Amino acid sequence: MGLIVLTGASGSGKTAIADAIAERYPNDFATYRFDSIGVPTVDAMIRDHGSPEAWQRDKTMEWMTYLANVAQSGKPILFEGQMRMSFIAEATAMANVDSYRLLLVDCDDATRTQRLTVGRRQPELADNNMMAWAAYLRREAVQHGCEIFDTSQLSLDQCVAHVLEHLRK
Repeated sequence: MGLIVLTGASGSGKTAIADAIAERYPNDFATYRFDSIGVPTVDAMIRDHGSPEAWQRDKTMEWMTYLANVAQSGKPILFEGQMRMSFIAEATAMANVDSYRLLLVDCDDATRTQRLTVGRRQPELADNNMMAWAAYLRREAVQHGCEIFDTSQLSLDQCVAHVLEHLRK
């Protein structure tokens, strides 16, 4: 299975990269976005799953089961979203996905703040919680031996080229 998973905190560039690849190479790769399923309120996550973390875990499991079926087409898959690496590892094992590459798309906090505040016009996301989430994902990436792809000083074209290298392997 040719599966590349991009994870990272908001503002890292993962969605921009995935969108650019989907737009530029629509027939070469199947591109999926975690958030396309919709993100419920925190209250709904707690009510239906026990916690936001449990919701993320449950949905990561569902996504990997789905992507394992899609992979039978043979087309390389690009999947992006804000998921814990431990959930991805658990979900791929459960879905018998043994061939995948996980990349943490990351950037420095100043770049993240700029992207969220100016680029996305969502300054409320550029808070201490988001910076802590990004730091958590960095630590988890190190623990899992995951590539940390720093997009801070790269153009979108450079980022796309890097992810394409993985998709074409």
